[in-house]
Amino acid sequence: MSKEKKKKKGSGKLKALWTEFKAFISRGNVLDMAVGVIVGGAFNAIVNSLVNILMSLVSWGLPGGIKGLITVLPAANEAQQGLAGVGQRFNINDLNAMTQSFAEANGAGRVEIGSTEFFNWQSKLLSSYTLHGQTYAFNASAVIDWGAFINAIISFLIIAATLFVVVKVAAAFAKKREEIKLAALEKYYEQHPEERPVPPEPGKPEPTEKEILTAMLEELKKQNAAK
Repeated sequence: MSKEKKKKKGSGKLKALWTEFKAFISRGNVLDMAVGVIVGGAFNAIVNSLVNILMSLVSWGLPGGIKGLITVLPAANEAQQGLAGVGQRFNINDLNAMTQSFAEANGAGRVEIGSTEFFNWQSKLLSSYTLHGQTYAFNASAVIDWGAFINAIISFLIIAATLFVVVKVAAAFAKKREEIKLAALEKYYEQHPEERPVPPEPGKPEPTEKEILTAMLEELKKQNAAK
């Protein structure tokens, strides 16, 4: 095969591939999906902002906010009892005192607050605890996070309410558009009464697609015969 034929063959393949790609990206469902992804991302940002606003209002006046609404269940075994000298939970205001207690319980004695040794002990302490609002809870403890539960409920209600409003508005617009379309069609039939379709006889079933196609073929045959 000559170089010219190979070049034409490669060019034909690229052209066919480009044609197929254009047909793919111009399909309605692909464009709708792309629009849905973009709108969904923007919608998610709006919902998150609204949830944050409502969560701030709900947690207003609560020490540590709604994130501090937790219940630390009693230790069921030694692994859930917390570090020596600290326990399962403590308040954020007691962090320095708990650091001293933790260091003393591990034989370090009294350490000076602000020293390198003090911060080392504090770093070890915080690696085993998680802050919930103003409360540190031992990582191995069983914790019921009421704040996360309330947050999930509020998020669900906001999303459900927003989707309900969007669907209602879309349905109202669709109904209005259909009414405008019917009104325009009725006005056209008033100006061209000869084109108004004949209503079906009472009790007579609607013609099937096959019957309509058969009638169209018969009409075409009559027109061809007349010619």
